[in-house]
Amino acid sequence: MTTRLADIAAQAGVSEATVSRVLNGKPGVAATTRQSVLAALDVLGYERPVRLRQRSEGLVGLITPELENPIFPALAQVIGQALTRQGYTPVLATQTPGGSTEDELTEMLVDRGVAGIIYVSGLHADTTADMQRYDRLRAQGVPYVLVDGFSPKVQAPFISPDDRAAMNLAVTHLVSLGHTRIGLALGPKRFVPVQRKIEGFVRTMQDQLGLGAETVEKELVQHSLYTLEGGQAAATALIERNCTAVVCASDMMALGAIRAARQRGLEVPTDISVVGFDDSPLIAFTDPPLTTIRKPVPAMGQAAVRTLLEEIGGTPAPHSEFVFMPELVVRGSTDSAPGDRARS
Repeated sequence: MTTRLADIAAQAGVSEATVSRVLNGKPGVAATTRQSVLAALDVLGYERPVRLRQRSEGLVGLITPELENPIFPALAQVIGQALTRQGYTPVLATQTPGGSTEDELTEMLVDRGVAGIIYVSGLHADTTADMQRYDRLRAQGVPYVLVDGFSPKVQAPFISPDDRAAMNLAVTHLVSLGHTRIGLALGPKRFVPVQRKIEGFVRTMQDQLGLGAETVEKELVQHSLYTLEGGQAAATALIERNCTAVVCASDMMALGAIRAARQRGLEVPTDISVVGFDDSPLIAFTDPPLTTIRKPVPAMGQAAVRTLLEEIGGTPAPHSEFVFMPELVVRGSTDSAPGDRARS
């Protein structure tokens, strides 16, 4: 083994310790140095360890949290089409309750020799998660891109919508309609997109309505789950606090908010306005058609693929966050505040 390390080190022009780190998948080795060691293995006729063998150029993994929220299939379709146009085959791996975890899906994809992985709304978005899993993946030489959720602890390209700007668009629209009691329904606070939405919401409520940050967070922000039922529960709490409008962090939650209003005998948008987030497929055809913040899915999906292929090709993009601007789509679920309508 010592002779083998010495031969490889001499061929690659590096130390035996560096060769050992590469062979054992340890971090702290530059990509060019790692490639030199792998090339030395090939030249000398040594078989590469399984985890270091050349990966198929044809497969790219895509890990999503679930497919019940229609925004995830929409994003998967954009990413899949972009990969196919570039000659790659997407491998969709979906987490399900009680099923495979993100780490298990990652291991499965790596074992199948994927050229890279795109994570959508993964553990990278959870501020309580251990980010070292991504360092370990990079040590194995697998390029990856992270969508929706930024962590300064991970050296990788991130693709995100501007969640703060999204809340500014939603609140500004509702204030222009005369609403002053506006609630925000969203998921658990540990997630980065949730924290950013709160920041944007609080700041806009301060700027446009003169409300104190503590008052807004305590009275007008309601955490729940990113589901229809979660939206219903959050909206019920906000309606009980006399909100005349509710901004939701997903279209699924917004549909739950509409259900909550109707269960209390309220009409949308006559008695209460509802704004969604995502502009998921078919959301324009709900009753009423949903006013929502459109996530720039085509641009984000294409950017994720382009960035990953640059990583795979050895010309990586800066390991920073690429932020995409959302858009307000006004439909039938928002109207003038009830008091304003009565006065007019």
